[in-house]
Amino acid sequence: MSTPATIGTAKPSPTPLINPSVIGTCTPPHTALVEAGRLRQFAHAIGERRPEYIDEEAARAASRPGLLVPPTFLFCLEMDRPDPWGWLTDMEVDLATVLHAEQSFVHHQPAWSGQRLAFTSRITDVIAKSGGALQFVVRETHVTDEHGRVVADLSTTLAVVRPTAPAVEEGR
Repeated sequence: MSTPATIGTAKPSPTPLINPSVIGTCTPPHTALVEAGRLRQFAHAIGERRPEYIDEEAARAASRPGLLVPPTFLFCLEMDRPDPWGWLTDMEVDLATVLHAEQSFVHHQPAWSGQRLAFTSRITDVIAKSGGALQFVVRETHVTDEHGRVVADLSTTLAVVRPTAPAVEEGR
């Protein structure tokens, strides 16, 4: 006589629900040097061909202090922080459950190669959908130049997908 077997018993998700109390939490500020070589590589990757983005002499001839920084490159520099995902792991988020959802920016003034930019970030929202199976974490980053002038405000939304528990099957 056989006894029923349970296969795939439900286990708790490795990623707990993110507590909305994290709203307002700041990550440690950091600075990043805007390097001309990285800017040229980024310009190449996005298909940017205008001289002020790829040729330092052309940029200076156009009265620019260095290569122009595409606004989306600021997201790359924001990731230059030590342990760029530490803020998520501090919330016990399994990085395998994280998806890029959205990013946006408000660009206030140009940035150039050779500048050192400062990044300060804070979590501004946690939104749960589908009964908590899907959560969105919004982090905003304020970017300033070495003189304290505002360069841009960045917003990044990440989706955290909580795996659903597998169905319980009975043996035959």
